[in-house]
Amino acid sequence: MSDIEIAQQASMRPIIDLAGEKFGIPAEHLDPYGHYKAKISLEYVNSLTDKTDGKLILVTAISPTPAGEGKTTTTVGLGDALSRLGKKTIICLREPSLGPCFGVKGGAAGGGYAQVVPMEDINLHFTGDFHAVGVAHNLLSALIDNHINHGNKLDIDPRRIQWKRVIDMNDRALRKITIGQGGPANGYLREDGFDIVVASEVMAILCLATSRADLKERLGRIVIGYKSDKITPVYASDLKAHGAMAAILKDAIKPNLVQTLENNLAIIHGGPFANIAHGCNTVTATKTALKLADYAVTEAGFGADLGAEKFLDIKCRMSGLKPSAVVLVATVRALKFHGGVAKDDLNQENLAALEKGFANLERHLHNITQHYGLPCVVSINHFTFDTDAEIALLQNKCESLGVKCVVAKHWAHGGAGAEQLAQEILHIVDNREPGFSYVYDNELPLWNKIEAIATKLYGAAKISASPKILAEIKALQAHYGHFPICMAKTQMSFSTNPNAKGAPSDHIVEINEVRLANGAGFIVAIAGDMMTMPGLPKVPAAERIDISDDGVISGLF
Repeated sequence: MSDIEIAQQASMRPIIDLAGEKFGIPAEHLDPYGHYKAKISLEYVNSLTDKTDGKLILVTAISPTPAGEGKTTTTVGLGDALSRLGKKTIICLREPSLGPCFGVKGGAAGGGYAQVVPMEDINLHFTGDFHAVGVAHNLLSALIDNHINHGNKLDIDPRRIQWKRVIDMNDRALRKITIGQGGPANGYLREDGFDIVVASEVMAILCLATSRADLKERLGRIVIGYKSDKITPVYASDLKAHGAMAAILKDAIKPNLVQTLENNLAIIHGGPFANIAHGCNTVTATKTALKLADYAVTEAGFGADLGAEKFLDIKCRMSGLKPSAVVLVATVRALKFHGGVAKDDLNQENLAALEKGFANLERHLHNITQHYGLPCVVSINHFTFDTDAEIALLQNKCESLGVKCVVAKHWAHGGAGAEQLAQEILHIVDNREPGFSYVYDNELPLWNKIEAIATKLYGAAKISASPKILAEIKALQAHYGHFPICMAKTQMSFSTNPNAKGAPSDHIVEINEVRLANGAGFIVAIAGDMMTMPGLPKVPAAERIDISDDGVISGLF
């Protein structure tokens, strides 16, 4: 059966009953969205402050490939496995974006018998959080142009407006547009463009905010552009936009509660991409899970060089979160792809390619254990085409590095297929205090922070930038030098070349653009040819999605 067919046969329980039974969450603190989805009130979240934190487990992966790695699937499977072992566990995931759902990647609700449900709802609109983020973002966009149209009292330079518009869709035609056409009644003519919602600073702010007051203050700090003197920033608060934006987000700030196929609770909240944004679910969701459960399992987007780096160097740095262990997800197929095997040949045994592709896993492992000082278990997400010889090769190579390598079969068997992985993780987290090291210090200059990420984690020889970009970084250093870095680069490689597989070394990371995310509290450094508005492929996933006369959706994956 397909993922969606498995999900549609799930025996879901009413979410309010499940939340009360498993974690004692009172019904009056749950806002139901139908029978199987609910939002948790911030009042209840705040009431948990004095409770002891559980153990935080981070799930990350090798560099992505078209063969897929199964990071979300592993997160769900591990959570279900811990619950099967009698451990009080909650998983925390990001919300899916409609762009990838209709594009290449598909949804983000897991797969096989390790899924969160209701799968269709989660992948399509869910509780409306992304819609709220988009409206809040675009309200600010409208207020900017309205202010200029009505006299421009703030002296905003239309040529130096940094704030684009957003939509939750992959649409390359909207990357560069001209607005204000049609004469004076339609405002001023200027260049603009669209980003995808998950690249919006509003999304990053929602995911890092710790309260309504913090959300509003961060929204007010957004720098939308500069005055005609070219140096004085204009803030969203100058336009009196932050109050209304926060009001639009009044429900989006509340964590969403759903369940797995095995009726275990999952919090799904926030969803920035990890290649162009910081790639983690909300601080509120993670902290809530840690207060409710003894074990919280969460994921960070794409490979460990992007999602895990930002989880640790941005999210944990800002929030004080401390993971106890990391699960590094890989597949035999994906490692063979990194070893040079074509996608159509990945189901054939190829030990030489597997050994060559292992370099990608080894570098991610080195980064996690040596640069961050975190214990790690390698989880091989099992496929039926994997041979005993291939599995043995991976386990032997991991063992030679002093790391456990577990074959996990949660896709086929749900939580039961990930019990060995759960036992290995428990052995680690129950015997160490949470804690880790950052890959760079706050006090380092911005340039040196970017350099640390590129040379330590990506294997780069150095970083470079044009005189214009160097001048912009120098200007940012004066006021924002204490900010962490959010790298935006291809997820497909350690380098900025998506076709460089394995573990490329001694390459140069060219910084093409820097952006201030003042509300979020970080600097975005864009390396290589990165688009903050993706395009659709030649054959979009949307072509396979349909709905029957009786309302049954098909084709989602």
